[in-house]
Amino acid sequence: MKTNNYQQKVDECTEAFLNQLESSFNNINNEIDSLLNLTDLINYNYQPITLTSVNTPKTNFEKLSLAQQLSQDMQSLITHNVNNQINHKIIPIKQEENLQILGHKQYMTQEIQKEKIDRIKKNQKSIEQKVPDKDSLLKPSNKQMSLLNNQSNNEKLETISSINNSNVKSFTYQLIQQYSISQNECCRAIDINKDCSILLAGCDKEIKVFEFNQGIMKLKQILSEHNNDVHTLNFMKKTNQFISGSYQSIIIWQYNQNQQYVTQQILNGHNSWIYCLILNNNEDLIISGGSDNTIKFWMKKNEWTCQQTIKDHYNSVFGLSLNQQQNRVVSCGNDKQILIIEQQQQNKEWIVTQKITVELSTLRVCFIDNDIFTLSQCGQNQISIFEMNTINKQFTKTKDIVVKCGSDGYCLFPQQYLNSKSILFSKNGEYVNLIRKKQNGEYLTEQSIHFNTNVLFGRISDDGEYLITWENKSKEIQLRRYKEQ
Repeated sequence: MKTNNYQQKVDECTEAFLNQLESSFNNINNEIDSLLNLTDLINYNYQPITLTSVNTPKTNFEKLSLAQQLSQDMQSLITHNVNNQINHKIIPIKQEENLQILGHKQYMTQEIQKEKIDRIKKNQKSIEQKVPDKDSLLKPSNKQMSLLNNQSNNEKLETISSINNSNVKSFTYQLIQQYSISQNECCRAIDINKDCSILLAGCDKEIKVFEFNQGIMKLKQILSEHNNDVHTLNFMKKTNQFISGSYQSIIIWQYNQNQQYVTQQILNGHNSWIYCLILNNNEDLIISGGSDNTIKFWMKKNEWTCQQTIKDHYNSVFGLSLNQQQNRVVSCGNDKQILIIEQQQQNKEWIVTQKITVELSTLRVCFIDNDIFTLSQCGQNQISIFEMNTINKQFTKTKDIVVKCGSDGYCLFPQQYLNSKSILFSKNGEYVNLIRKKQNGEYLTEQSIHFNTNVLFGRISDDGEYLITWENKSKEIQLRRYKEQ
């Protein structure tokens, strides 16, 4: 009978202990959740938790050896479980904190670089102010004239060009408000013809043709042949024909006797969006790329036909550029690849001769001359310079130019290099950066125009006189004119 009573008491104590133990686990979990929900957990000074730091209910089992043994056995298990749960939740937060710190360090590095460039510019301006007659610097000195007299005509021209280039004036592009055109539809592509008399704007799926005469911009014609948004517009230099690219189709437009644009030919070959398009100097070759990951070469004989397709990109093609000699193409895209494509002399076929992999998606690329091209990666405050090694004929990165960028994300608005003024025009995020290539091979950012939005598209005129843009803040087509300071 006593044995049964004792067993009954043990059972009751065990059940009571287990109930208290379950309650203790619930309180521990609540305590963990309350700790992990703190808004300042990133700054939380984590220490391993012991049972004494958790408000577990007190039991009346001190005199029971079974209860004491169970309590001691469970204490280490509970402590280990609590610490594991907190570590599991803290580690990802610490990793995120490290990413934030890394981003902050990169930002501070960029700010320090900007400050250095600003100091250099201030020093240059200070030196210029001390020069009594800037124009006299553009004239060859007696020693230089003596050198010129002993050179051939070609050598004289090169030397004079070198002297003048080393003393070029700084410049800016200034907004001409009276030329602005209100335009609510998104203008993803813009171009202006060789004599700056006709301006094209791809306004969603329509192409608007403006006459530009004596400071007055007048809408002349609206073309509605495309079924989707227009992404590329390219005027031909020899005629007033132009080329437009949209979803799957490229249209060749000709100027008829009634001074109206009409469709000459539609090129179908891409099976998705066309993002970039270039035309060679002879105007008998079109090269196009887009979101079907292909680069297509269209040749003109009696009419335009696709002669070759390059399929080495495995994601969207964002940028294309031809070198001065017209025998080499560089492409970039969303697959973080740069392709160097060269034309063979014998069969005129285009062959990929080099693939360069970079860290981020590449939005824009532009040849400076035959052996140098520039590259912009998404969201980066720099433009990379790649040069060809004369021995192995391979391109490698040689330097970076610090520029302003801000938020990024659009591949349209191609980079352009104006050889007559030695200026690179580069849209980077919210900015258009205007960069002078100096005679010694260095690059100087002359102006960075901030538009406060990355929904920004545009073009520079062939003579460099006008910078034309559209962005979604002003919803205007704006013209800025070149002015030397």
